[in-house]
This record gives sequence, C-alpha cells and structure tokens, in this order.
Amino acid sequence: MKYASVIVDVPTMQTDRTFDYKIPEKWQGMILQGMRVIVPFGQRKLQGFVIEVKEESSFKKLKSIEGLQDLTPSVTPELLQLGSWLTETTLCFNISALQAMLPAAMKAKYDKMITLISEEKRKELEPTLKKYFEKQAEIPWSTFEDDDLLKQIQKEIQKGSLEVVYRVSQKTKQKKKRVVQLAQIQTDRNSPLDLLPSQAKKQKEMAQFAVEHIGSKEMPASDFLSLTNGSESSLKGLIQKGIITEKWVEIYRDPYEGRHFKKSLPLPLTTEQQQSISPILESVENKLHKVFLMYGVTGSGKTEVYLQSIEAVLNKGKEAIVLVPEISLTPQMVNRFKSRFGSMVAVLHSGLSIGEKYDEWRKIQRKEVKLVVGARSAIFAPFENLGMIIIDEEHETSYKQEETPRYHARDVAIKRGDYHNCPVVLGSATPTLESFARAQKGVYTLLTLKERVNNRAMPAVEIIDMREELRNGNRSMFSETLLEALQSRIEKKEQTVLFLNKRGYSSFVMCRDCGYVIQCPHCDISLTYHRFGQQLKCHYCGHEEIMPKVCPECQSEHIRYFGTGTQKVEEELAKVLPEASVIRMDVDTTSKKGSHERLLTKFGEGGADILLGTQMIAKGLDFPKVTLVGVLSADTMLHLPDFRAAEKTFQLLTQVSGRAGRHELPGEVIIQSYTPEHYSIELTKEHHYDEFFRQELAVRKLHEYPPYYYICLLTISHPDVLKVAIVTENISTFLKSNLSQQSIILGPVTSPIPKIKDRYRYQCMIKYKKEKNLHGTLKNILEHYQKDVHQNSLQITIDMNPYVML
Repeated sequence: MKYASVIVDVPTMQTDRTFDYKIPEKWQGMILQGMRVIVPFGQRKLQGFVIEVKEESSFKKLKSIEGLQDLTPSVTPELLQLGSWLTETTLCFNISALQAMLPAAMKAKYDKMITLISEEKRKELEPTLKKYFEKQAEIPWSTFEDDDLLKQIQKEIQKGSLEVVYRVSQKTKQKKKRVVQLAQIQTDRNSPLDLLPSQAKKQKEMAQFAVEHIGSKEMPASDFLSLTNGSESSLKGLIQKGIITEKWVEIYRDPYEGRHFKKSLPLPLTTEQQQSISPILESVENKLHKVFLMYGVTGSGKTEVYLQSIEAVLNKGKEAIVLVPEISLTPQMVNRFKSRFGSMVAVLHSGLSIGEKYDEWRKIQRKEVKLVVGARSAIFAPFENLGMIIIDEEHETSYKQEETPRYHARDVAIKRGDYHNCPVVLGSATPTLESFARAQKGVYTLLTLKERVNNRAMPAVEIIDMREELRNGNRSMFSETLLEALQSRIEKKEQTVLFLNKRGYSSFVMCRDCGYVIQCPHCDISLTYHRFGQQLKCHYCGHEEIMPKVCPECQSEHIRYFGTGTQKVEEELAKVLPEASVIRMDVDTTSKKGSHERLLTKFGEGGADILLGTQMIAKGLDFPKVTLVGVLSADTMLHLPDFRAAEKTFQLLTQVSGRAGRHELPGEVIIQSYTPEHYSIELTKEHHYDEFFRQELAVRKLHEYPPYYYICLLTISHPDVLKVAIVTENISTFLKSNLSQQSIILGPVTSPIPKIKDRYRYQCMIKYKKEKNLHGTLKNILEHYQKDVHQNSLQITIDMNPYVML
C-alpha cells in the first residue's frame, strides 16, 4: 500500500499542512509527486496537490484519493520546494503559493481531453487504445473510467503519443485547423484516379494534385481548395470515396502569428560589454550560482549582453528565463528575442488571453521551447534544466506581487538560481538602493557599463523651474523653452516623447467657491475625472458617478476639475501647436488588445510628431528619430508618503531621459518641475547615479530604512473603525513585548488612504536588522485572530518587503 501527502485547496491556518490519503490499488505507481488529485475532505470533495508519495503513514484511519486531475505532474519537485519556501518567507498559505505557479486556465472550470499528439503516433498506440482514436484525435477524459485504460494512457503520455489538455469554457478551447492528406490506401496504389468516374473532372484534377503535391503529408484544407480552385462539395466527394482524409489538428494560439521576425545575428561587443559578459559566461561554464548586478547607462547595450549570454546557455542544452517589467514588454523587446532565437521563445504577459497564456505554458512544460520572456509570474516557468535567469530593469516595482503570495521576483530568481547552480543577472541603469548596496558589499558581483554603444553622448538635460514661469505670467502647462524645442523638432521633422508623470497627480473635481472636493462614498479618496462620458471614477473600488453640473455642497456652478490628465495635455497641444500630429498612449487608448503595439508601430514609422503618454512610454522604447524628451511634471511622485519616493523619481526621470538621442541624432531632455532643487531631480541633469546613491543612502541611514534595516508592514482593516483601532493597538503592544529591543515598531496609525471599499484601515510597521522571533510572532498574531478573520470580516495583511505604503 502506498500513501500520498496532499495539500488541499482550503486556504486557512488549520489546513495549511499535508493530509495523508491512501492511494487505491488501481492507481499504485500512477500517482506522482506534483500531480493534482481529488480527495474527500469533510463533506466536500476538493482538489489538492500531491506533495509526497510514501510507503507508510503514521495515521491509522485514512480515506482514499477519489480522482485524478492530471496524469503528469503539473508542478515540478523544485517548484514544490519553492512553494514551501514562499509559504515560510511571505507568510502565505502553501496552497496559495502552488496555485500562483499555474496558468489561469488550469485554475478555472474545464473539460479535460485526452489528445493524440500527431497522426504518426496513432499507429504506435496500444491496440486497446487504438480503437478509441481510430476516427478522432481527441476524446473526453470521462470516457476512460476503466483504470487499466488510464494506466495505458499514462504510459502513452510518457512515450509522447498522447497528452492531457484542459479545455476551459469557450474562451480557452484549443485552436484547431482542418488539414487534408492522401488516404493511406491510396499512397500504396498506382493511382487513386481509378476510383473516380470519367465525368468527375474537377475531382480528378484535385486527386491528381494531392498525389503530386501532398502524398502522406498534411496540408491545410483552405490552401488545398485555393491551390486547386476546388469547391467544398468536390472535396467532400473525395473524402467519401476514401481518396482523401481530413482531420482537425490543434494549432497553438500564437500572439505573434503572421509576424515575420527577421533573423538577427550577434553584434560585435564593446570592451565594456566584453568585460561584463566574461564573468557571466564563466559561471555558466562552471555551473556556479552567482548574482550579477549589471549597472549600465541607458543605451549601453545591456540587451546584447543578455542575448549573447543566453546563446551560450542554450548551446549547452540548458534553458533560460528573462523577466522584463510588464510595462516594457513592448513588441520591440519581444522582437529582439524572437529574431535572435525564433521558435525557441515563449512569451508570457498580461496582454495575452487566458488561452494564449495556457498554450505558451504548455510549450514550456512539453519542452518545446528553451527560453521564456515574460513579466513577474514567468519566474515560475516549469523548466527543469535552468542555465540562467535575467531580470531586466531590476528596480521596477512591478516585480513585487501586491497580493498573496507577496513575493518579489528577484528573491524567487535567486532561490531558483541557487537550486540550479546557475547565474542570475540583474540589469538596470538605476538599480534599487538595496541591490547597489549589496554589490558594494560584494554580496552581488558588480558589472559596469558606463558608455553608450558607439560612444554616443548622453542627452543634454535642462531643468525648468515652473515657479519662475508662473512669476513671468506663463500659466500654460508648457514652459517657453519646451514650446520652442517642440516647434523646432516639428520644423526639422524629428520626433518628441512627452511624458506626464501621472501617478499621485489625479484629476479631481473641486468647487471654486466653497472648496468642496468630490470624494468616493466608499473610500477616503477623491474621485478621478474622466472626460470620456463626463464620469467620476474611484480607482480603488470602481465606484462611478456622473459629473455634477453644480456643487453638491453650495450649489455653485463654479465646479471644475483640477489636475493634468493626458487628454487635457492633448487639447492644450492642439491649441498651441495645431500643426503637430500627436499619438496619445494611456489606459484609455491602449485598453484594446494589440492597440499598444499598433500605436508604437505607427509612431516608429513616423506617423506622428509627438508621442504623449504616462508610465507606459518611460522605458524600453528605442526610436531613431526621437531627439527630444519633455517631462511635464517631474515632482508629483516626490510628495507621496513613501520612503522610496526620491528613488522612484530619480529612476523614472533617468529612464525617460534615456529615450532621447539613442541613434545618430543628438538628444535633448527638458524636465519641468516645481521643486528643481531636490537632489533626485537635480542629479538627473548629470546622469549621476553614484552621487544620488550616496545622498539617498545618507537619508535612509538617518531615518532607519532599507538597506540599513528590513521593514515589515502590517495592514489591518474592518468595516468598524473602533474595532480596527483596538485590534491594531493590541497587535502593536504584542509586537513590542515579543520582539527584541533592537527592532523598531511604529504605529498604530491610520493608513495614508484611511478607508477603501467601506473598510477602515490601520497600519503598524516593524523595522529590524536581525530578528529571530519575527516569523514566530507574526504567525502567533495570525493564529490568534483567525476566528475574527473568518467570522467578523477582519483582515490582517502582512507584507515582509512592502513596495506600496498606501
């Protein structure tokens, strides 16, 4: 008798451990570690992950596993270990960590199908299975209730003849195409034309074409009909007479279908690039786990170093993962990898449909690809022979997941690199303070690229004091200098990128007579004005209302929206530069699938003078004709309640500046600010990261923030403000009495946004260096309040490495 230890799909404290189940005789040897099974749990039947298969159990009365969800493991042994590590380090439930590793298609309601992998494999099937697949290539799982048949199917899956496919509702069905081929009996005869009557001229022509051009190969039915000028009825006649066979075959949903990627070849490396790639290649060669921080200015050729080191990894028969921020998973980025490595690349990002993501994931699982380029969740790609992990723009906050499990992709990458004995490369022009400090201490190996490729000059940066503009009577959102620069670019037929730092600078509605600001009724935050449809929206809970004509407080008609949205900038541009053609990129214009790519392609082909946008145009773009970058509001992020505000501002301005003058034409950057004397803005002018690092480090040391201290943020929320205040006070007291004197506990205080979705929010922050009691103390808090969490809608969120302080 064998037993399975199973983690069941119930995310609670009591169930966050394995439960033992008997493996029924019929499935002995079939159930493997990493598979999903159906188990009885109380009165319910639940899905669970098999963590271990063992010979004995210390429990006497055990229930049996009742069903199989997979016939091959959906999670590798390494990812199971990683799940346990995530549970420990992020204080999440084990089931939540494992679910995060699977594509959405496998978590939805689905039909499971057993599918024939290719026509050739049909002949190799066991005789008992062959009869099922005689006339069709796909059969529902439910057909095979006989356990002996399931065992045979499992063997065929291991041989590569069959596979299990998840068909998720209508949206995520496999994509199919109809193909035709000459029937087997015909390929053995002299001519299939003998079977056709003399008057069937068209059918004879089509059959002759099939003999000469198709044979035993397959051809899409649509191509066959167009090449022979044949009709559907003639084709049906040939199929009925047994001369031609037809079938439907799966085609992967390829988000880049129809796109031709021109093959690119490795470029000669500069001395700096060569010096950077050598230690990486050395660690690949010697199977050493090292973390490299590639600190290279914008345009210094980091991508080429990535491409050539990946090539070395693939040549050794290993696999690689490249993470890029969601925002810069632009077609340009994908193009670079696809044109170098072709069909060996899978791409995973949020712009794909559930079905496309599922197909890309299956390519990885079936070992059809060797390289994954994707956003944060691609770090869980089920590769088993990893040779390298690269995280581009490592400073990007989107690498931190803000819901459970609250992991940082960089930490997961380093953990996986350690498991596979392979290098991890972190690249950025503006590394996070924590990473740069680790490189300075020798924890990471620092690789520096200080020069742009071909020694192109960094763009000249000018900072405009908008307070002066106001004093001089200029009330426009464009300074005189920026306006003149825009006009001169239009005359020279050059292009401009205009960046609006929108985050933290929302367009709110205020009455000019009484000062009343329209708030969301469910959250403590002002509603954002959307010109389209004259609507006010809350970006936290989704509440919407129509823009009022008079002030709800004093009935005044002087109610207007404040703030600068991209639509408002576009209107202003049309007034001051009517001759300029503008492409606007923001949430409204890029919500449709493919619109992001379409707009960028249009701009790249010279379809507009100005590209106007928010964060999504700040990085990853490379256009030869862009010689001017304008930043309309540099300091809006500086005033957010976040200790990383200065760092994020400096990083963003440096990234945006890097879009100018990347090719032959020299670049210019104009930054407009109301606090131009702040070091995070001033140092952008000199592209001086090292000096920024030195100054910001001094501020962090003074205020006891990372990299000098680790921080942990507890957020407690509840519909009753008194309840949340009391619970947070009690938690704060408990922390103070259980943690060492060296740890600093701040709070309780109300969160910067005190109410979201009718729930009041309080916070506690822990700053610590070494705190051996921390995890145990936090787990005690969660255990103590678990009853309240279930019954009284209390929520306790613990973030061990917070990136969002709101």
